[in-house]
Amino acid sequence: MIRFPRAAVLAALLAAGLAAPLPAAATPHAGDPAPAFSAPGAAGGTVSLAGYRHEPLYLNFFASWCVPCNEEAPSVARLFNKYRAKGLRVVGVNELEDKTKALAFAHQYKWPFAIAVDDGSVGNAFGVIGLPVHVFIDKRGNVSTFRLGEMDPGEIEDAIKKILL
Repeated sequence: MIRFPRAAVLAALLAAGLAAPLPAAATPHAGDPAPAFSAPGAAGGTVSLAGYRHEPLYLNFFASWCVPCNEEAPSVARLFNKYRAKGLRVVGVNELEDKTKALAFAHQYKWPFAIAVDDGSVGNAFGVIGLPVHVFIDKRGNVSTFRLGEMDPGEIEDAIKKILL
């Protein structure tokens, strides 16, 4: 019998839209407190929600194989650079890949913000069942916008403006 690594099988199923890495929690809605999370940083250390307390935060769940994630990535970088002086923080959350792939993706698109390497637990906490996923968290730690699927740059910018208020 041929045995495949669990992560590879789950990534393939997730890419095909057939399974989530873990049973997903409920999708957060506008006004809900953002689920606490902690994950290894691709460049070292730990990335956690607590590290962004009282700051507007945009979580971008991605994977290197995700076509829409690759299409959105330049806009994510551009919008972060446009709004960082106004307090915007961004965390890229790489789903089910190793730190090498996460860092290569971030380097390719010149992402200057933190990248978390998720084993599926962060995605599970946010109800991620596919990619990309966008979560915009206000200064009070509440979800302002949750979106499964690709967003155009204008939609991302509108969601950013809401959390900067």
